[in-house]
Amino acid sequence: DHRNRLKVYEGMFLVTERDFSAAATLFISSAATFSAEELCSYEEFVFQTVLSAMISVDRVTLKTQVVDSPDVLGSINELPFLSDLLNALYDCRYRDLLQALVNIHPYLAQNRYVSPNVRYLVRELRVLSYKQFLQSYRTVTLDSMARTFGVSATFLDGELSRFVAAGRLNAKIDKVSGVVETCRPDTKNRQYQAVIKQGDLLLNRVQKLARIINT
Repeated sequence: DHRNRLKVYEGMFLVTERDFSAAATLFISSAATFSAEELCSYEEFVFQTVLSAMISVDRVTLKTQVVDSPDVLGSINELPFLSDLLNALYDCRYRDLLQALVNIHPYLAQNRYVSPNVRYLVRELRVLSYKQFLQSYRTVTLDSMARTFGVSATFLDGELSRFVAAGRLNAKIDKVSGVVETCRPDTKNRQYQAVIKQGDLLLNRVQKLARIINT
């Protein structure tokens, strides 16, 4: 019981520190045995669990540990718009997701744990939705993507351009043809470069050691 309560306390602290990944891990592992009522209600705990998990865990974990979790399902409908947000993301209903973000924003802004990082949280959910959408395409027109998200092509162009420039999206935008092209990460080349770098470091250490021995 003490260990479980400590996880909840630490998780809530991590939320305020914007470490949603570590918070989600602690929350998910303590959901079935929550006992920190002196800190927050169970509904508040579920609220933080869902939000933290949405922007930090993979789809399989999100499905098994959050979307289908009996502990979450028992309380999520008591929390305004949270179920809409979660299920829209998982079901790839991006227009509904952006609408749910608008609807839930006042509750995020009023929440004592989340409010300092509302802008960050909303931005990360938007980035996640764009990444998730683009994973299914090699190329897609801005107009088509804008219709899917329920926004104008001009707004989407500006939004994607900022995230691409910041290195948050592996894509490039052809403004002349109005097409977004995804850039698949070259995993093998990245691994090869990492091995070369590690080899160079090892060689330098061996050479330094040889010089010390020779002197």
